[in-house]
Amino acid sequence: MNPVGATQAAASEDEGMGSPLPRRLVQSKGCPMYNTAMAFRPQGNPNAVKRGRTPPPEDTFEEAAFLKSLGEKQKAVSVKLMDGETVRGWIEYYDKNMIRLTREGAPNLFIFKHEIMYIADDGAKRK
Repeated sequence: MNPVGATQAAASEDEGMGSPLPRRLVQSKGCPMYNTAMAFRPQGNPNAVKRGRTPPPEDTFEEAAFLKSLGEKQKAVSVKLMDGETVRGWIEYYDKNMIRLTREGAPNLFIFKHEIMYIADDGAKRK
């Protein structure tokens, strides 16, 4: 009789006694395996849908804090526009739809946010 068969015979003897089946480690072809007579019961709701990682949020709500910090420090920034043009200056004012870019030796610009590709800190303070 193979080891699995021996375990099944012992399990049928235990069923008659009304006690729960003990787990037995059985050697089968050199690999240990647990008692195969015991059914595996998954935890949780079997009808629940498995969800992967949630995607990152679309908006982190840090835009206002970033623009405020740039404006207060009068940090020089580069603003890359959607048409590929890059303008430099410092952000004097911003609101929900636009920013005001103050430039030295050139006219100030009011730029709509939907026209901005990105704003990069140039690292230098305005003089």
